[in-house]
Amino acid sequence: MKRRSWYIRSLMILSCLFFATTTISYSETIVDFNVLPVKGMVTMIDLGAKKCIPCKMMAPIMAKMEKQYEGKAAIVFIDVWKHNEQAGRFGIRAIPTQIFYDQTGREVYRHIGFMGEKEIVNQLGKMGVH
Repeated sequence: MKRRSWYIRSLMILSCLFFATTTISYSETIVDFNVLPVKGMVTMIDLGAKKCIPCKMMAPIMAKMEKQYEGKAAIVFIDVWKHNEQAGRFGIRAIPTQIFYDQTGREVYRHIGFMGEKEIVNQLGKMGVH
């Protein structure tokens, strides 16, 4: 068991050495990882996987949020099963994880697990996005 754990940790560390530069958001827009969080704009990053059950449940909510807050906040999805180096970069321990950043790029709030539309709207509202 220790050997397997060491092997998995080694793979995670090695994968962090490779830095992917694109992801697909819910609307299939290409986003550059290097600009996340987006400076000058409140940013919500949802880190999950297209095949994870709670992530699948959140997908329609996130697609709606992306459209609703277009131009007001950056709503971005990163599939950490495809881009596992981003899990290390953002300190992800479980999926889905949502991270909210203010306009300066400072992390303001982090949530692990399914997050409903009402909670997302409330958090964005607390950050001045309506």
